[in-house]
Amino acid sequence: MVQEIYIIDDDDSSILVFQELFKNDKEYKFISVKSHMIEVALKNIPAMIIINEDAIDVDAIDLCRRIRNDEDNTITPVIVVSSNDNPEHRIRILQESIEYYIKKPVNENYLYYTVKNIGRLLTINRRISPLTGLPGNVQIHAELKKRLLNKEAFSVLYVDLDNFKAYNDVYGFLKGDEIIKFTADTILASVHNLIEEGSFVGHIGGDDFVAIVPTTNCDKICQDIISHFDAKVLDFFTPEDVKKGYIEVANRRGIIEQFPLTSVSIGVVVADVNRFYNMLEIGEVGAQVKHAAKSVSGSSYSIDRRK
Repeated sequence: MVQEIYIIDDDDSSILVFQELFKNDKEYKFISVKSHMIEVALKNIPAMIIINEDAIDVDAIDLCRRIRNDEDNTITPVIVVSSNDNPEHRIRILQESIEYYIKKPVNENYLYYTVKNIGRLLTINRRISPLTGLPGNVQIHAELKKRLLNKEAFSVLYVDLDNFKAYNDVYGFLKGDEIIKFTADTILASVHNLIEEGSFVGHIGGDDFVAIVPTTNCDKICQDIISHFDAKVLDFFTPEDVKKGYIEVANRRGIIEQFPLTSVSIGVVVADVNRFYNMLEIGEVGAQVKHAAKSVSGSSYSIDRRK
């Protein structure tokens, strides 16, 4: 994936430097932007912004503030390169939530690896769910692989929501996102309250979550997740739907169907030492046991304890 990096200067003195530095790195594309065009440029949400303070006709602090106040670029990494060696000025720049202030003259290797390392962090952060902040599939697989290689006894909890699509159809995706975040918080709280260390919670995607815990006794964890979920999930429904106990959704043929309120299902795979040889085996059993949990009406859990 090509990362577009905006170089903010008004005399085009910087773009050639970066193009030469990164001539062998095809995953980076540098674009020169004049300071008075910053609002237009920000609409494209660049991967990174580099400001050459010596080559702009506007106040650098104000420019940084405008970038950070832009709703779509609150987390876009920003580097300011400047010959201003006033410590107070440097602090004022950093106070605008700017990641790096690089003093001129600049060592080209230092500049090169600073940009490269920020790019690496961006790639890593893309593996984190932007909605829940939980690690995604890459970290989940690494965690499972580590425990298998270390011959640890552990359990994997596969957690997902029942009738979630129907909820989205009635209440919309923004409200659906709120339930996803609530579910993530519920799992985290239950796991961390009951397991002091060695636990891991990840977000597979959508309404699917996984928790990996260093114990083969998971009844209490599952019960705690379900108890907290069922107690609070009703807050995401209208009083009318709560009173009815279901929501109504028109199917593709226009026929109204009734769906129970959103609940949570948990399928648990107990991974005794040497029971599984790889992650695929765990996943296959996880799909089976989660299906068993989802076959029960309302929130429920099912544990596979086969040796």
